[in-house]
Amino acid sequence: MNEVKTNILSAHGEALTRRDMLAAFYELTKPGITLMVVISTAAGFYLALPKDFLTLEFALLFMLTVVGTALVSAGSCVLNHVMEHDHDGAMKRTMFRPIPSGKVSLGAATLFGIGLAAGGLGLLLWAQPLTAALAMLTLVLYLGVYTPMKRKTQLATLVGGIPGALPPLGGYATVSGVIGIEAFVLFMILFLWQMPHFLSLAWMYRKDYERGGFPMLTVLDGTGIVVARHIVVYTLTLLLFSLLLTVFSVTGVFYFAGALLLGAAFVATGVRFFIDRTNSNARTVLLSSYFYLLALITLMFIDKA
Repeated sequence: MNEVKTNILSAHGEALTRRDMLAAFYELTKPGITLMVVISTAAGFYLALPKDFLTLEFALLFMLTVVGTALVSAGSCVLNHVMEHDHDGAMKRTMFRPIPSGKVSLGAATLFGIGLAAGGLGLLLWAQPLTAALAMLTLVLYLGVYTPMKRKTQLATLVGGIPGALPPLGGYATVSGVIGIEAFVLFMILFLWQMPHFLSLAWMYRKDYERGGFPMLTVLDGTGIVVARHIVVYTLTLLLFSLLLTVFSVTGVFYFAGALLLGAAFVATGVRFFIDRTNSNARTVLLSSYFYLLALITLMFIDKA
């Protein structure tokens, strides 16, 4: 298998064009993750806005926050690729990523990641020092704690949820200058959402994670019953926290009704996986998680109190 991989990579490397190189660097930024981070940051920013927010000052703050957050997220993703390139090369799902495949060198990727993150932090510092501090904390937790922890304990999933949930706090803090109870609710929504999202993905690729040397819960729990319990508990807790935005008068009744329906549907996918722990049902949880978060954030924008 290694021989076949080497031959494929060699042939690919010979035909690498400038467009291929740009695509490889773009892939390093994990655009899907970065997009979700930007959307959640924008939601936090919007929910903190006062009524008379249509001003040039808020427009500039929004641009600095969104672009800065996107750059920090992209940079941290690139550096995550750098740190895990050996393990990526051992997993079928990731062996053809830019670094293990040889499309991008380790040095170039490192400089690219540092440049993106530094540029993003600079923009956020201009917008709001508290937001820059939260972004820096995200970077440190993601790369300095979560990434190395993944190869040692299943608790890494919980730790990794913290940097993944900080972006909306940053968006909120840019406007308010503080981290209030509403921002904490946003943080918990993102934190809880990540758990069923990641567990369903990790269940689908549990063999790959085992080959890569990652002691995930999905690797240690052969039957999947503990994984399924976690998914159900997290989706139920997520449902309750999502309703608190209306309780604290951040959103209106329309949001409350929509969040209740969305949450119930998300819980149902978890229950279905609990009953029949197949890859197909895990994929349903994963895909539903994307729809749930995007729909919930849309409701926040539509029905801001």
